[in-house]
Amino acid sequence: KQWYQRRVAITAGIPDELFLQSAEALSYLVSDKDLAVGRVYPRLSDIQEISVKIAVSVIERAYELNLATVYPKPDNLEQFVRDQLYSTDYPTFIPETYEYDLSNYQ
Repeated sequence: KQWYQRRVAITAGIPDELFLQSAEALSYLVSDKDLAVGRVYPRLSDIQEISVKIAVSVIERAYELNLATVYPKPDNLEQFVRDQLYSTDYPTFIPETYEYDLSNYQ
């Protein structure tokens, strides 16, 4: 399998139609506020939300074109995509510390 064929990609290949779908989805995510300040892309700080919306749009199109490889189609594509996201939330490796009342030891 190719590197891009993770479970969330759910397609056997990436035809031009899916690239166009992603570009169209992205164009709808550029707000009037973005355009007013000269941005032609959404804010980078919103990249994860934007990526989820683009992925859902592309996956929907993949199912329409019969290119999807995950069946049955997930009922909630947005949640399906979110479940595949890489998380940067790690458990802490710093041990918990406690404050001790040392007045009893003097």
